[in-house]
Amino acid sequence: MSEFLPLLFTLTLAVFLGFEVISKVPTTLHTPLMSGANAISGITVVGAILCAGQMDNNLAKWLGMFAVAFATVNVVGGFLVTDRMLKMFKRR
Repeated sequence: MSEFLPLLFTLTLAVFLGFEVISKVPTTLHTPLMSGANAISGITVVGAILCAGQMDNNLAKWLGMFAVAFATVNVVGGFLVTDRMLKMFKRR
């Protein structure tokens, strides 16, 4: 239980900081930033797999599974958006 409070604080701070950073980005920059963030989401997938595999607690394994699923959706969606953006610049 003593480890829970710092983890909750870190999560809350990350959510707040992420929201503040993203809300300040102009709309025209969202797609290029999303393509750059795919590498970070890929690291998140690897970290979530490692965390889910090392825990003995069932709740931690379920949360790890959800983290893997959500990060994978983020990576795939980012690549799809990037691919669509790059197709707009191809000559016809």
